[in-house]
Amino acid sequence: MNVTIRFSPTLILLLWVFCSGCQSSQTGAIKVDYPNIIFILADDLGYSDLSCYGQSKFQTPNIDALARAGMRFTQHYSGSTVCAPSRSVLMTGLHSGNTSIRGNKEVQPEGQHPLESSVVTLAELLKERGYATGAFGKWGLGFPGSQGDPLKQGFDEFFGYNCQRIGHNYYPYSLWQNDQVVVLEENAGDQEGLYAPELIHKRTLEFIETNKSEPFFAFVPSIIPHAELKAPDRYMEKYRGKFEPELEYDGCDPGCESYKIGGYGSQKESHAAFVAMIDILDEQVGEIVSKVNDLGIADNTIIIFTSDNGPHREGGADPDYFDSNAELRGYKRDLYEGGIRVPFIAVWPDRIEASTTSDHISAFWDIYPTVAELVDLPVSNQIDGISLLPTLLGNEQQTHEYLYWEFHERGGRRAVRQGNWKLVQYDVKAENPGPMELYDLSTDLSEQYDRSDEMPELVEELRALFDRRTISPVEAWNF
Repeated sequence: MNVTIRFSPTLILLLWVFCSGCQSSQTGAIKVDYPNIIFILADDLGYSDLSCYGQSKFQTPNIDALARAGMRFTQHYSGSTVCAPSRSVLMTGLHSGNTSIRGNKEVQPEGQHPLESSVVTLAELLKERGYATGAFGKWGLGFPGSQGDPLKQGFDEFFGYNCQRIGHNYYPYSLWQNDQVVVLEENAGDQEGLYAPELIHKRTLEFIETNKSEPFFAFVPSIIPHAELKAPDRYMEKYRGKFEPELEYDGCDPGCESYKIGGYGSQKESHAAFVAMIDILDEQVGEIVSKVNDLGIADNTIIIFTSDNGPHREGGADPDYFDSNAELRGYKRDLYEGGIRVPFIAVWPDRIEASTTSDHISAFWDIYPTVAELVDLPVSNQIDGISLLPTLLGNEQQTHEYLYWEFHERGGRRAVRQGNWKLVQYDVKAENPGPMELYDLSTDLSEQYDRSDEMPELVEELRALFDRRTISPVEAWNF
């Protein structure tokens, strides 16, 4: 039997408009509406520096609201215990025993050792899917003009600090806009007229608005709350006298050789300044969320918030006063939990269930394959990460065989976690390396009870995992 189907002219027009709107202008292929990705990376924020993770001395209402809107992870780890290698892990999907940047290696007069050009970064991956890419904040993965420059690693736009050492200062002489230096006249000499995090935040919001009609990746590596401890007076006034006894820090002021080029400025009210800075970070997160909502793109935008490592004790910072790590042992530069376990929040309306908590064991090197799966792109088998998209979407999740970290300052340190067991070794580079320390994180989250003498066979099994690292071409990043 022959059946004739007739369409009304109006329906034909609507179908034509729909189909033509779904065609790629270059290939004619059907366009897939991939989600926008906003990745906010705090700098040296402790696991419990957010009220949604247990902070009781101050509140972070906007970040707490973000957590209520999505999923909060309780066992997520940073890429490293310091800035540059942690970012390298994030950008490459390789843990710190395999990624190319394994330490904070300075290049004078400005910048750090560069990522090699052969690496396909997270931003370059997204460029393959037509994403607009922007980075706003602290880079630290290659000096200006080098192969590690953000503009040569997949970013269309960059605004902020190329050099993480200069990123110590909140009223710098200049910032970078793409490949151009932007001189901040208001900060000349000893002036403090322009607070850099506010300038960077403004550019972040502009990037989101400019690219609202196409998929975009906004990488937002804030410099807050890294030392130095400084905030505009309107924020300081909110907290003065509320966190006694105050801690005074005598730092690098006008006349100091590294003034505004890496030295931490003095601060008479370190506690108030720290809370003021967290307030700024929290406010900026809220404004990013509001911008996405106002533009009507929230339903197709994933927002992730995390920190690059544990809390520091520099420039007047006082993590013990604020209980920044709760029961976790250690700080920035440690490979105990306090140096590497970080808050991690992911929000995607109607995809990630709101007000959920996950104890899935994950790390920065999982972000690369997660994003690749999200945009339906294959990744090399050489990466160390496992996509955590199934966890985000409530599906069955593959787990890691083990997690690994290495650190090359302070005599060398390394750690491995397999299941609930964690092996830690310090002074790896010493003539007589430190002992192997074994902890059961299921019963000893504070890593106080070394079980190595009780379980020598397990120690040896975990120690063998240390040998799976690859040799770095930078001699200082080997043991």
